[in-house]
Amino acid sequence: MAPLPNFPTDPEDAPEAYVGLDAGSAADRARARGWATVRALPPGAIITMEYQVGRLNFEVEDDTVRRCWKG
Repeated sequence: MAPLPNFPTDPEDAPEAYVGLDAGSAADRARARGWATVRALPPGAIITMEYQVGRLNFEVEDDTVRRCWKG
């Protein structure tokens, strides 16, 4: 049998810890903690729902992170 591939994993980090931070500080912190992609979105933005390992999404309103989720 062939060995299973080594799939990448998300950093060990809690998305809820970013809620309430200003968008710039949150993005800097996320990159420092190992997130490969950090995406800031306005409330109600239309986005695709594919899961991308290593991506952290922020919903940002008035330069403040209101919601945060992986993928």
